[in-house]
Amino acid sequence: MLQTQQKNHQVVFFKHFTRKSYAAFNSLKREVRICTLAACMLTYAYGESKTYEPGMLRHAEADREDITLDAAEVTGTRVPITFAETAQSISVITREDIERAKVQTVNDLLKLCAGVDVRQRGNFGVQTDVSIGGGTFDQIAILLNGININNPQTGHLTADFPVSVSDIERIEIYDGTSARIFGSQALNGAINIITRIQNADNAEARLNGGSYGTLGAGGSLNLASQHYLNRISADYLRSDGATNNSAFSKAHAFYQGQYITPELKLSWQGGLSSQRYDANTFYSATYPNQWEAGSRWTASVKAVTNGRIHLAPSLSWIRSYDHFQLIKDTHTGENFHRNDVYTFGITAYTEWSLGRTAFGGELRSESILSSNLGRPLQEDQYVKVENQDEIYYTHRDNRTNISYFLEHALLLKNFSLTAGVMANRNTAVNERFSFYPGVETSYRPNSHVKLFASWGMSMRLPTFTDLYYKSPTQEGNVGLKPEKTMTVKAGGEYNHNGFFFGLNGIYRHGSNMIDWVMREPNDIYHSTQFTLDGFELSARTSLNFPQLMQCRTFIDRIKAEYTYIHQSRNDDQVVYKSNYALEYLRHKATFDLDHRVIGPIEATWQVSWQERMGGYVQTDGTVKSYSPYALLNLKLRYDAPRYGLYLSLENLTNHTYYDYGSIPQPGFTLMAGCRVSLNL
Repeated sequence: MLQTQQKNHQVVFFKHFTRKSYAAFNSLKREVRICTLAACMLTYAYGESKTYEPGMLRHAEADREDITLDAAEVTGTRVPITFAETAQSISVITREDIERAKVQTVNDLLKLCAGVDVRQRGNFGVQTDVSIGGGTFDQIAILLNGININNPQTGHLTADFPVSVSDIERIEIYDGTSARIFGSQALNGAINIITRIQNADNAEARLNGGSYGTLGAGGSLNLASQHYLNRISADYLRSDGATNNSAFSKAHAFYQGQYITPELKLSWQGGLSSQRYDANTFYSATYPNQWEAGSRWTASVKAVTNGRIHLAPSLSWIRSYDHFQLIKDTHTGENFHRNDVYTFGITAYTEWSLGRTAFGGELRSESILSSNLGRPLQEDQYVKVENQDEIYYTHRDNRTNISYFLEHALLLKNFSLTAGVMANRNTAVNERFSFYPGVETSYRPNSHVKLFASWGMSMRLPTFTDLYYKSPTQEGNVGLKPEKTMTVKAGGEYNHNGFFFGLNGIYRHGSNMIDWVMREPNDIYHSTQFTLDGFELSARTSLNFPQLMQCRTFIDRIKAEYTYIHQSRNDDQVVYKSNYALEYLRHKATFDLDHRVIGPIEATWQVSWQERMGGYVQTDGTVKSYSPYALLNLKLRYDAPRYGLYLSLENLTNHTYYDYGSIPQPGFTLMAGCRVSLNL
């Protein structure tokens, strides 16, 4: 009987539904399949989808609006447009990807994307540098729910996230110049972490542990009412470390809330992250017993109003502390730093006969108190370091960045064009505005194919470390100028019936690019500038077998990505060793296979391969080139509505490899965990 039903039944496909009495759900007595948002498209979608929007169902019921399922809004533009209309190609790590990955840190999630370079000094995300498109860790903007959390002291500290993996709904990755959209820090691209908040009252507790004395615990609580959504979470992770002098402990807490009515959506968030870690040869092979501790407080609020002209103001504050010892438990090379970043921005946008137009501005203030970075203070101006006896901040610096933008989107049936410009001025540079334009266009000959191209310009200010840092192994340069890039991007995508394929090409020309270099074997590192040309080619594909076969299959999904980058430096400087800019990934490939095992138990196999340019200085002073390496991981999981179990087996071949310098990364690692969920 089952076979007969499968052969003869009819399936109705549609894009739009309503709650009228004559609607499909009320008039049909057969299967109705909602097919517009294919699973593969969701894998690479990157908008603020209405299906994702917390509280949207309650909102729609209040104003009786019909819901269009393919109206997924793009967050990568100033003007709200849908996924189908956008002229960009964005990688997205979805909630489904996160559940399958079963990793302990956000940094490990970013490794799933071939276009992202994740360089770890310690294990489990301790002191991680994240970059895009062959750039450095300072050349991308990191955002949390659209709020920029970049650290002006150094990009080394930006990836200290105040959220856990369980807090994240998706991660949007923008490869290419994005300053017009995300601000001047987005020189090479941006990463936007979108957290989850549920329209329900529930609680969850988590516990995990495994190799190297690693133990973690956490929990979350969701509370909802008619117009309010709230979520609070906290997590802790500690480890003895996979190598000598690499033990760590880290904790973070995060709270977010929303207030939603037909006229207004108000959202707010606050977070705390803290970590302490032994830093074996992190910044110099000469000093194997380094140590560092840091913490960060974040708070922000933003709103979106409805009406003829939509207003979207936002306000944020971030404070970061950093304490470093070149030799642990001594004052040798010891540094203390405190950063404060205040940002206020407002966007206004409207829709009219010729498309959608947005305009607005942003004011961002960055300041630092330090024992080393900034301009020297008079002795009577010293500021005592918090929780320290007889230790003072002796240096200070600050700068204010002002930017204005104008953007317009022309949206036709099969064609879209978005163009805009950002005017930017920073008090640390000069009193004049500099202009950074950009344009993106796409053509969609049918519902399965999209072709796109873009051009844009961007800039980035040197960090306070680039300008001022001095130690026995490094020396900054107060004469550094802002970095500038011009980027051209083109590509296409095909997406149909469970199959996706995308191909992108990017050309970058950078001037005043910042790097730390040694000019001879016995030299220390100096911050300097140069001209850089780069080309990037990336391809990605996936097969969703249940959608392709129209039934449940043993293999659920296959996904593969590959990125190739070539860069050439154009100057006559003699360089013995580049520490960052020319240590990019020439090749990176990832492959994922998801399948069922027995009953509800599922498995994910992950294979990654990469080859890095450059090398690291050994203890004898010679430079050793990085060797390419491959890693094999296996994740087993059992998920039920009220509880879940997982087993993570990473680096199954126990391969010794290096992401940074001569710091070995963990060999075979076993982690196991569980979760318990309760409805309140």
